[in-house]
Amino acid sequence: MNNGLLSISWIAANATETIISSMANTSRRALANRLGADASRFQSALRRVLRAALLLGAVTIIGTLGYMLLMGWNLLDALYMTVITVGTVGYEEVHDLSNDPAGRLWTIVLIIGGVASLAYAAGTIGEFIIEGTVRGYFHRSRMEAAIDKLSGHYILCGYGRVGREIADEFAAEGVDFVVVDHEESNIDECLEKGFLALLGDASEDELLERVGVRQAKGLVTALDSDAANVFVVISAREVNPDLYIVSRVEADTSVRKLEIAGADRTLSPYAVGGRRLARMTIHPFIVDYLDMITSGSDENVRFRLEEFEVGVDSPLVERTVGQLKAAELETGARLLAIRHKDRRFNTNPSPKEAILPGDVLIVLGTREQVTRIERLVGE
Repeated sequence: MNNGLLSISWIAANATETIISSMANTSRRALANRLGADASRFQSALRRVLRAALLLGAVTIIGTLGYMLLMGWNLLDALYMTVITVGTVGYEEVHDLSNDPAGRLWTIVLIIGGVASLAYAAGTIGEFIIEGTVRGYFHRSRMEAAIDKLSGHYILCGYGRVGREIADEFAAEGVDFVVVDHEESNIDECLEKGFLALLGDASEDELLERVGVRQAKGLVTALDSDAANVFVVISAREVNPDLYIVSRVEADTSVRKLEIAGADRTLSPYAVGGRRLARMTIHPFIVDYLDMITSGSDENVRFRLEEFEVGVDSPLVERTVGQLKAAELETGARLLAIRHKDRRFNTNPSPKEAILPGDVLIVLGTREQVTRIERLVGE
């Protein structure tokens, strides 16, 4: 009986793994097709431009040879006559053709072929520019150059309904971040808002390298699928073991899987939304007040909450909370709590308690006061 149950569990686990892998491979194939189509459009436009240039070159060479063979002209005269004919410049003929039917017929043929070739080349180059192929290519180059300069930034994987809110919050906080999404329309929207963004599959190591995952401070994966989020977390954690990773989760059963994959935190939009709705119903004004303090978005509210991690080289290391409270008189900010490395929160720290590396200080103050205590922590 036990063996039968174990066999069924093994089959179910393998089936689930196969389904997840299949979903991921399908998503990657679809993305590869989109990226391939984008590259194909650029290559196709470039081929048309090269074809037009070759056509003009061929007409010039054939025209020059025609004048040399039919009229017996030297290379320079033949080339000059061909260029002014194809270019419809209208300069005086190199040699008089009024009594030379062969030369006049050849010039007529050259005019027709040259004008047609010139029109085709002008239309192709115009289309190449108007379609934005060149502009898009150089814009992507500048975008990747800007991303390469980032350090201590955040990476947002997924720009759906949840991802949009995260990106807007990042922008409001003024932090550097890069958006990664597999939908071209979402990337276009990011670029319109002035966000750094790249099209691609966030679970690919190569793309994570391109958005600077090794230098990043944190990563948020907000994809619609738990399976996709697991792949992103695994890839990011493998490339940067020290990266702080927060993942969206849909099903409660996926929380443990994401944590095993390497996520530091998981969050369900539905669970958060439900708790928030309940609190807004019971304590609406407290929720509004806390929102204003934590976001600092209301100009009428002078105070805001901030957190600062104490580094190994910080001058606050081994100093006591009492000494820090004395410094509060200078900065004006107030220490509310300390989060220790073991994730314990001390909401009423003793004045004799020592501040250790890795402690996170939760402070309350105005923007100016918070800035002063930030300098104190980092000096």
